[in-house]
Amino acid sequence: MPPDDAAGFVLVADGSGCYFKETVMKMSFELTAEFRDDQGKGASRRLRHAGRVPAILYGGKREPRALSLDHTKLQLALENEKFYSSIMQLKVGEQTQAALLRDVQRHPWKNQVVHVDLQRVYEDEQIRLSVPLHFTGAAAAPGVKTEGGMMSHLRNDLVVECLPKDLPEYIEVDVSGLHLNESLHLSDVKIPAGVTSVELAGGKNPSIVAVHAMRAEEVEVVAAAPAEGVAAAAAAGAAAPAAAGAAAPAAGEKKAAEPAKKDEAKKDAKK
Repeated sequence: MPPDDAAGFVLVADGSGCYFKETVMKMSFELTAEFRDDQGKGASRRLRHAGRVPAILYGGKREPRALSLDHTKLQLALENEKFYSSIMQLKVGEQTQAALLRDVQRHPWKNQVVHVDLQRVYEDEQIRLSVPLHFTGAAAAPGVKTEGGMMSHLRNDLVVECLPKDLPEYIEVDVSGLHLNESLHLSDVKIPAGVTSVELAGGKNPSIVAVHAMRAEEVEVVAAAPAEGVAAAAAAGAAAPAAAGAAAPAAGEKKAAEPAKKDEAKKDAKK
């Protein structure tokens, strides 16, 4: 059994003699892996036919290690947004390693994962990861509710750097105070303690959400199209009876002319 921490947390071995605090690192996913020694396209193809996904585990100043994962369990995890910004428990036999998902390769048309990259995580090493932004209060924003504007999300995630214990699942952005033609920049976002925005640290401050007016010409085009269609239909309906009325007298004149021709033929016969 691994030793207990002074605070009462259970420490889990990572297979290299190091231990990490399971509760502090906020791990919510667990995947079981197997070591693999065969390399190459043929070996990877055989793994996929067997329902496994080839993977590589790297980082932590240790040599990369080839692994394989269960395809069904991995796909279920990939359907959860939190999986992409969470630290997972990667179990290989009796060993457990904290890891992050770094890359996913998918088949061009099949619903199949063909390869994943995983990075080792240690509690005393900074990690860099993309964290989703969750926008709240959009319906209450004056620019949308009373001023007829439309809200646009210009960014959906944020690259942060922090220790594993400080990694947030998401960052909340309150947009309830935005008026028409206003926006929020990255510097307006409340970033959790211990977390650094990589872009802000690099001197960048992009807009992440804005409220803008709908273009007037789009509204006019949409409103005018049905009116033009009704007018065209009315014109076509009026033309049809007129044409029918014009054709009717012509047919009557033709019928009246036929008896007159017969009378003239009889007179000629008598002469």
